Order: sequence, then structure tokens, then C-alpha cells
Amino acid sequence: MPRGAHELDPARLGPEAVERYLRHHGLKARKSMSQNHLADGAVLERILEVAAVQPGECIVEVGPGVGILTAQLLEAGASVTAVELDSRLVAHLRERFEDEAELRLVEGDFLDVEVSDVAAEPWALVANVPYHITSPILHHVLGAELRPTRFVMMVQKEVAERIASPPGGMSYLSVFVQYHADVRVAFTVPASSFEPAPEVDSAILAGETCERTLDADDEDELWRLVQAGFRERRKMIHNVLARQLPGLDRERVDAALAACSIRPDRRPQTLSVGEWLALRVALTPLP
Repeated sequence: MPRGAHELDPARLGPEAVERYLRHHGLKARKSMSQNHLADGAVLERILEVAAVQPGECIVEVGPGVGILTAQLLEAGASVTAVELDSRLVAHLRERFEDEAELRLVEGDFLDVEVSDVAAEPWALVANVPYHITSPILHHVLGAELRPTRFVMMVQKEVAERIASPPGGMSYLSVFVQYHADVRVAFTVPASSFEPAPEVDSAILAGETCERTLDADDEDELWRLVQAGFRERRKMIHNVLARQLPGLDRERVDAALAACSIRPDRRPQTLSVGEWLALRVALTPLP
């Protein structure tokens, strides 16, 4: 058993237990790093159920903190690479898990790390991520050549719902993630499940990665089109694209929309991923 693991027994997890642990080890949570440690054993168990980790599987964890989730991933038999920015926590994790051969600790900013340097195919991302970098993390891993087969991420509830939203509440991030993966909100997590408690509730966002349907150049063109559309997400799509893509006249936009059976008065947030893909083809080449 890893050193100190008995102090964070999942069956006895709670805000008070985690607060005592942090205080004992001099590891006060840093708000600037969005450090909120999971303190609910039932939530931890549900995360593991959703993650469905297999023995020997390569798991990348971003922001392991004091290793509450890390210990359970290792217990499930995973080979874990944990990337942590806070040098205090890295030192603590090295001591706590010093005898654990299946854990590799990487100190640094995950966004500065090449995915291929921390993952081996096939791999999965399972993490309670720092909430302020949720979108950059998703772009970093889903935009990489070596994408995860799946991801299970603790994120802000509102962000999770927006990412998994059906047409009508879509955003650029929704389109990006749903192009890459079948995504869902697995369950919600109250703020009281953390120490310290954040100001908002959270949710587990789970996704199964899909096969890419476009090559790199076509993907770039798709994201240029979608970004242009969402610069004015509440305006009519035929007006938005004509304004946001210089050189694209209204007649051509309207013809492309008609070819895709998209009404010109639709708002960008109502378009599905499939409709954006069809519209890219109808407008190719973009100016």
C-alpha cells in the first residue's frame, strides 16, 4: 500500500478528513490553480465505474492533487501517468507513491506537454481537471494525433452541459468536442463533495472518441467556418457568415444553406455537427 494511503481511505473520505490531511502535510489548496480536492468516496466510486479502467491500461491524469483518484486508478491496475504543475504536490506524490512502479509523475503544465510524451496508444484521460483550463485541455488532447480512446473529466456543471448540449444550445466548444467524440454528462457532483468547496457544482463529462472524418486541412477549414459562425451566435446564420468571412457574398452563403436544407434565419447555436460538416462542403473553398 502506498505510504500515507490509510490517511485517505475512500470509505472515510469527507471534507474534514481531506482538510486534516492537507493541513498535516502543509498542502493548503491554491485558489489560483483551481485546487479543489475530491472529498466524497461515493463520487470517487462512481467516477471509477464510468471510467471502467482495465488492468494494464494506460491512463493519463491531469492535476492529481494529493492522489485521491490516483490511488484508486492504480488499485484498479492501471498504468498511470500523472501530470502536476504544483511542485509541492509533486514532491508529496513522489513520497506517497514511492514504491508504486505503475505510476509515472510528470511535473509541469499539461498544456506544454506533447501528448505522445505522456501517453501510449490506446490510452484514456481520467481527471479532476483544473476548471479554468477545461477547454484548452480538450483541444490539446482531441486535437492531437494520438487521441484518447475515451475521457472522463470532472468539470464545472454548466460547462459539461454546454459541451454535451444538443442543437439549440451549442457553442464552438460543443461542436469541436462532439465532432471528435460521443459525449454525455454522466452525473452531477455538488460543491460539497470537495475540499475546499468550489463556488459552483460540477459534473462528470464522459466521451468515447470517434474516428476522424476529415484530414488536417479540411478540419482547419471546418473550424474556421464554425469560429466565424459563433462570433455572433444569436444572429441569423446567413448574415453572420457573410459578415465574418470577408469575400463570401450573401448569394453564395444562401445557396450553400439551401443545398444543406438549413434555413437562412437559423442561429449558429442551432446547427448540429453534421450540418456544419455539410455546410463546409457546400462552401468549399472558403475565401
